[in-house]
Amino acid sequence: MGGQAMSRYSQIVAELRRRIETGELAPGDRVPSTRQITKQWGVAMATATKVLTELRREGMVRAVPGVGTVVAAAGRPVRAARPPAAARPDGSSDASSVQAALTLGRIVAAAVTVADEEGLAAVSMRRVAAELGVATMSLYRHVADKDDLLLRMMDTVIAEHPLPADPPTGWREAIELAARQLWDVFRRHPWLAPALSVTRPQMITSALPYSEWILATLHARGLDLQSAFTAHLMLFNYARGIAVNLEAEREAEAHSGLDSEEWMDTQEPALLTILATGRFPALSRLATVGYDLDLDALFEFGLQRLLDGLASALNESSAD
Repeated sequence: MGGQAMSRYSQIVAELRRRIETGELAPGDRVPSTRQITKQWGVAMATATKVLTELRREGMVRAVPGVGTVVAAAGRPVRAARPPAAARPDGSSDASSVQAALTLGRIVAAAVTVADEEGLAAVSMRRVAAELGVATMSLYRHVADKDDLLLRMMDTVIAEHPLPADPPTGWREAIELAARQLWDVFRRHPWLAPALSVTRPQMITSALPYSEWILATLHARGLDLQSAFTAHLMLFNYARGIAVNLEAEREAEAHSGLDSEEWMDTQEPALLTILATGRFPALSRLATVGYDLDLDALFEFGLQRLLDGLASALNESSAD
């Protein structure tokens, strides 16, 4: 980036930072999108993207799926990397005391916070260490590497939402409860779904009660264990499959500055041109009334259809 562009970039960052710090833009308010920045300041899209990236790095804004980039919550610490305690110029903290206070729980919590607010791609050992104000190497006393850290992150967020000790008496209600709770965990942590694998499942202790819950519920109603576990995988991957869109949408919004509705608006002319050919009458009729994509409603609709199918399988099993 040339000197003039860099100067313009710095001016825009400073102006938006001023608006946030003075309260002109309050927590939760949308900040100008990349498209709006290009129009207002007359800069290239790449410059506008770097502006929002810098504000996210500083912790002043965050991307919210379905909303856009908004001002971060009041009192949230600035995300600019802090030097390790021993290197702080005021000498207020001693390195040994900070290292002594470093725990596995604090490391995982910091990593989860970064992933929740900026996506899993933003999580690195160096970034987590910067969040905690410690040297990067100090983290390796508690976690082996980033893969180990990710495993502990997943275990932690799932463990925060345990299933009740007493399941509902009805099998359908029990399955609904577990599926909706899993969906809620995915909603709270958009990075979780794409991090989980079905073909190479990670050993996540806190996830085992979900497997046991579904398996025991369906087996108690007469479904053999093989079929019950297949049903469990089907329900899990159904929720996961919809949830992967949460992180993808957040990344798309962060890079484009457009939420899903704004992006669809840019595609509408091309779609209408295709529909005008008359080759797709059903889609044309749908386009005239519109369709609002709601992932929660989509999840619920599909869940009920899957449970209808399981009900049929259970009836067949009891008839044998």
